Amino acid sequence: MEDNQPISQNNDNRYAVLIRQIEQISVAAKQKAVKAIDNALVEMNWNIGKYIVDFEQDGNFRATYGTKLIQQLSRDLTLKLGKGFSKSNLANMRLLYLRFPIFQAVLGKLSWTQLLEIIPIENQLERDFYMAETINKKWSYRELRKQCDRSLFYQLAASKNKDEVLQLSQSGTIALQPADIIKNTYYLDFLGLKENPVTENELEDALIKNMEEFLLELGKGFAFIGRQYRLTIDNEDYYADLVFYHVILKCYVIIDLKRGKVKHQDIGQMNMYLGYFALDMNTQGDNPPIGIILAADKNDVMVQYATYGMEAKLFVSKYQLYLPKTEELRQLVLRELGKTMNK
Repeated sequence: MEDNQPISQNNDNRYAVLIRQIEQISVAAKQKAVKAIDNALVEMNWNIGKYIVDFEQDGNFRATYGTKLIQQLSRDLTLKLGKGFSKSNLANMRLLYLRFPIFQAVLGKLSWTQLLEIIPIENQLERDFYMAETINKKWSYRELRKQCDRSLFYQLAASKNKDEVLQLSQSGTIALQPADIIKNTYYLDFLGLKENPVTENELEDALIKNMEEFLLELGKGFAFIGRQYRLTIDNEDYYADLVFYHVILKCYVIIDLKRGKVKHQDIGQMNMYLGYFALDMNTQGDNPPIGIILAADKNDVMVQYATYGMEAKLFVSKYQLYLPKTEELRQLVLRELGKTMNK
């Protein structure tokens, strides 16, 4: 067979398989190599940080010279070794060691760029939370930065008690039961909508266009099914705004959007939707559906009365089109934790 003769048609399928096999092993090898380099870089930077701290502590050097050591090291190491030893980089290596004086296996699961987002965080619970979430959800550096900027830890912690905050820091937002996936307030600042009243259609359109960000706000395990999902009951059509399936809890999640304060009629309608999905949509292995009414405002007393005696998993939450400042969320968390500890 001549070198330039094409592969025979009979071998086309086998040849396509060969191409896929080589492609897969090539991609896997490159990913493995990148991960190995990341791991080596993190360990090297941790060791450099340890050397710096050990040197400072020997003879009380830091008390005498302050930050001059970092400046001098940056100059000398850059001359000898080239880039990578700026003052800020060396300061971060030192901080990495101070945050984690014992090199943990978990550090090897994070890249240096991801750790640069985590180590400046003063609160250890908050640091541990972002580490767990990044590993569990396989966040990229950009996703991690986005959630840190949006103060995800404080958003979640604001609605949890002391023990649940500790659990958050240890394992991230792992859903175990329906109530665990619900937030009191959903922050929709990523939509770019003004605080002026928006229609339900405008809100729904914006959520569809920004579905990736909305899924991050909802949390782990949500899979989008559809919008304006038609339910035919007694020859009359009803439409659920957004329908998801939660792959961890194995149940449908129906979300209805309300532009103003939620009313008792809205709760009755959602309960009907839940009945429809439970009786007509669920298949073997599905758990009872969850309903979330997402409104601009709610009255907790009215919600308590309107849901009295309901066995359905029906929740009413607020949405907010702007994100409070981190300090506001931090103070809210501290107040809530204080209430819990005083009980």
